[in-house]
Amino acid sequence: MSRREALKGILRYAKRHMFWVAVTMVCAVLTVAAQLLVPYFVGKAIDEIVGKGDVHFSALNKYLLFIGVCLAVGAAAQYLVSLSNDRIAYRMLADMREDGFRKIGALPLKYIDARPYGEVMSVLLSDSEQLSEGLLLGFTQLFTGAATIMGVLVVMLVMKWQIALIVLLVTPLSLFAAKIIASRTYRMFKAQVETQAEETAFVEEMVGNLKTVKAYTHEDENEEAFAKIDGELKGKSLKAVFFSSTTNPVTRFVNAVVYALVAGVGALFVIAEAGMVGAFSVGSLTTFLSYSTQYTKPFNEISEVLAEFQNALACAGRLLALINEEEEPSDEGAEELSSVQGEVAMEDVCFSYEEDRPLIEHFSLTAHAGERIAIVGPTGCGKTTLINLLMRFYDVKGGRVTVDGRDIRTVTRGSLRKSYGMVLQETWIQRGTVRENLCMGAPNCAEEDMLSAARATHVHAFVEKLPEGYDTVIGGEGALSEGQKQLLCIARAMISLPTMLILDEATSSIDTRTERLVQDAFVRLMEGRTCFIVAHRLSTIETADRILVMRDGHIVEQGKHEELLRKGGFYAALYAAQFQGAETASEENK
Repeated sequence: MSRREALKGILRYAKRHMFWVAVTMVCAVLTVAAQLLVPYFVGKAIDEIVGKGDVHFSALNKYLLFIGVCLAVGAAAQYLVSLSNDRIAYRMLADMREDGFRKIGALPLKYIDARPYGEVMSVLLSDSEQLSEGLLLGFTQLFTGAATIMGVLVVMLVMKWQIALIVLLVTPLSLFAAKIIASRTYRMFKAQVETQAEETAFVEEMVGNLKTVKAYTHEDENEEAFAKIDGELKGKSLKAVFFSSTTNPVTRFVNAVVYALVAGVGALFVIAEAGMVGAFSVGSLTTFLSYSTQYTKPFNEISEVLAEFQNALACAGRLLALINEEEEPSDEGAEELSSVQGEVAMEDVCFSYEEDRPLIEHFSLTAHAGERIAIVGPTGCGKTTLINLLMRFYDVKGGRVTVDGRDIRTVTRGSLRKSYGMVLQETWIQRGTVRENLCMGAPNCAEEDMLSAARATHVHAFVEKLPEGYDTVIGGEGALSEGQKQLLCIARAMISLPTMLILDEATSSIDTRTERLVQDAFVRLMEGRTCFIVAHRLSTIETADRILVMRDGHIVEQGKHEELLRKGGFYAALYAAQFQGAETASEENK
C-alpha cells in the first residue's frame, strides 16, 4: 500500500471522531491566538521603556498582566489539545485493531495458511502500537502547527508585508527538502517493518516449538538465523533513522537563515523610519522576530517527528492492507441448514491449493446418514483436504459437496459448521475454566449434559482431581497433559450433539487403554450420526462401516476392514507395514 493510500485510510478512521477533531481545532486556534498576543504585548511593553528614568510603569504593568493571561489561556488550550489528540489517536487505534481482528475471523483460511502466524500477530499488535505513537505526534503537530503557520503569516503581513514576503519566499526551501527526504524514508521504514515482522514470526515459531528445538539441540542454528535477520533489521533501521534525521538539521538551517534576514532587514526599517509617525520601532522588530521564530517552529517540530510519522504510515499501510483484504464470500441470500439428517455427498469434486498442482480430481463419495466412514492413506493423499472441503474451509474448484441433497455453497457457513462436531489432532484449549472449554460449542448446555459427556470420555476422572474442579482455569503449559487435552476436546464435541462428526487423528495422544474406552463412548454417543474418521493408526478404524483408501487424491479401495484385508491390495499392504513395523520395534525393545 502506498503512502498516499495509507494516509487516506487514516483520515477515513479520523472521520469517525469528528467531535474531538473539532475540539482539537478550536483549542488549537485558541492556543495560537494566545501565542500570537504574547509577542505583541512584549513589543508594546518594550516601547513603554523610552530611556533611563523614562519608563511608563502603569502601561508596562498592564501589558505584563495581559501577557500572564495569554500564557494561562494558551497553556489550558494546549492541555485540551493534547487530551483530545490522545482520544482521537487511541480510539482510532482501537477501531483499527478491532477491524483487523474481525477481519482475521472473516478471512478465508488460505490467507492464514499462506503466512506465518507471527507475521499476522506483528501487523495487528506491533504495527498498530507504532502507528498510535506516530498518530499522537502527527496530530499534535498537524493542528497546532497549521494554525500557527496561518495565524503568524497573517499578522506578519499586516505588520510589515515586505519582511513577511522574505519569510514566505525562503521558508518553502525547508518544505522542499523535507518532502524529498520523506519520500525516501517511507520506503526505508516500510522495509524496516517488513523485516521486523519476519523477525517476530521467527521468534514466535521458535518459542512455540521450543521443546523440539531443545530436543534436537538446534539452539545454535536458531541463534545464527536470528542474528542474520536481526542484522538485516539493524541495517535497515539505522539507514532509515539516519536518513530521516537529516530533515531536522536542514530545516533548522533554513530557519536560521530566515531569522537572520528578518533581523537584518527589520533593523534597516527601524533606522530608516526613525522619528516617523507609526514607524517600525525596536518593539515592533522584537515582536516580528518572535513571530518569525513562531512561524518556523512548526516546521522544526514537524521535521523532528517526521521519522516517527513515516514509520507510522508504513505500519498503517500494513494494517490497512490486512483490513482491506478480501473476505470469504458473503452468506447473504443463503439459507440456514436445519433438520439435518446427515446424508453427505461429494460429486465429481476437483480441488487444488495451487493452480498448477492438482490434488483432488473427479472425486465422488456418498456417506449415508449414521454411517461411520474412515479415511486412510499415505501422507499428502488428500485426507485432511477432504475435511476442509466438508467444513467449507475451502470451496471446491469443480463439482459440489451436498448435505441432505443441498449444495453447501447455498447454506450459511455457520449453520453448516454447527451441524458438525470436530476434533483435530492438534488440541486447542483457550485460557479459561474447564467448564468454559467444555461448553464452548454449546454455552447454554445443562450441567447434567456436560457431566454426562465428561464421564463418557473419561474427562470427569481427572477434572475432579484439579484444585477447583470444573472451575479450574486452564490453558497454560503443565495444567493438563496432551492426552487430557485431547479427551477434553472430544468431550467438547460430544456436548454439542452434532448430526455429523469429524475426527482428524482425534486419538493420537491417548494411550491404548483409554483409546479403546473412548472408541466405545463414541459408539454409544454418536449412534445414528454420520462420522468421518481420518486415521493413520489403522487399529482405531477396524469397526468402521466403510473404509476409504486414498492415494493421490483418488479412492483406490473401499470396504470394511476384513474385506480390504482379504483383497490383499493397498490397504492390506499399509496394515501389514504398520503392524510389522510395530512388531519389529517391540522385538528391538526387548
